[in-house]
Amino acid sequence: MRQFTVSDALNGEHVVKACTSNYPSLKKADLYKALKHKDIRIDGKRVSSDIKVSSGQVVQVWLPDGLFEQDQDELKRRRKDAFSIVAQTDGLLIVNKRQGLAVHSGKTTEDNLIDIVREETHNRNAELVHRIDMNTGGILMIAKDKDYLEDAVKLFKGDLVTKRYRALVVGRIPGDLGEPVVCTDDALMNEVSAYLEKTKSGEVYIHDVKKEGDLPITTRYRVLAYSNGLSDIECELVTGRTHQIRAQFAHMGYPVLGDGNYGRNQVNLGFESKDGGKIRFQQLWSTTLLFGKIPSDNKHRELSGRKFSIEPRYEVSI
Repeated sequence: MRQFTVSDALNGEHVVKACTSNYPSLKKADLYKALKHKDIRIDGKRVSSDIKVSSGQVVQVWLPDGLFEQDQDELKRRRKDAFSIVAQTDGLLIVNKRQGLAVHSGKTTEDNLIDIVREETHNRNAELVHRIDMNTGGILMIAKDKDYLEDAVKLFKGDLVTKRYRALVVGRIPGDLGEPVVCTDDALMNEVSAYLEKTKSGEVYIHDVKKEGDLPITTRYRVLAYSNGLSDIECELVTGRTHQIRAQFAHMGYPVLGDGNYGRNQVNLGFESKDGGKIRFQQLWSTTLLFGKIPSDNKHRELSGRKFSIEPRYEVSI
């Protein structure tokens, strides 16, 4: 059994979050199981749900000692590799997230980007401005507090942020599908549109003809290279729907390499990583943020007209 006193920094957090903050080696699955069996006590009282805690409360966790122990060097290494800072302003971090790391906490995830950023930067007020999938790596914005978050969200609502991605898709995709368009930075791309259906269970389907409940989707792309059966493409999201790039390009016949949901695992197994092993992640990276002309009354006005980019760390050579 281990116990701790809830700090002011964890006031109002849920008990599972408080436990993992004090004992990073504990797995959330084990903590939820402990709650189910009433093996967590707050001020001596057994609790069975993930309730909020208050500063000064004493939390007891009745789990085997072995679950509290983990190679601290390995834990630090994983957290150190979680992200790198691409750029920083007074109110904003632009970070490069590794693949396989969720951006926020969940019942099925242990480490997550926002908690690690808060810990590494010693800023409990940091907030995600937008999200990318766990298995998508790359660039995204984190506000340093809620005031900066509010103005950052305004940029997205005002279409003042353009997000671009790089992906390896299976097959030689033509460079002239859809309609040619000139983007805000004069890049020439082709625009493809369709309709997206998202079921209540979270499944996504793409249709060429609109059906009831479908949402319109539009993606711009250009082909950068083709080699070994793979096309390296750059995409720009005009709409930002769930799994838009993965679902739309798979529907067009060019699934993202390594994506087992919208592609075929049998095809993915036909490719090797650079070290000769299996491909671990979908080959999709958030690579660029383009900022438009930001109003002078916005806290992020210094980003007006700026561009931030990273190179994708593909697992295969192209």
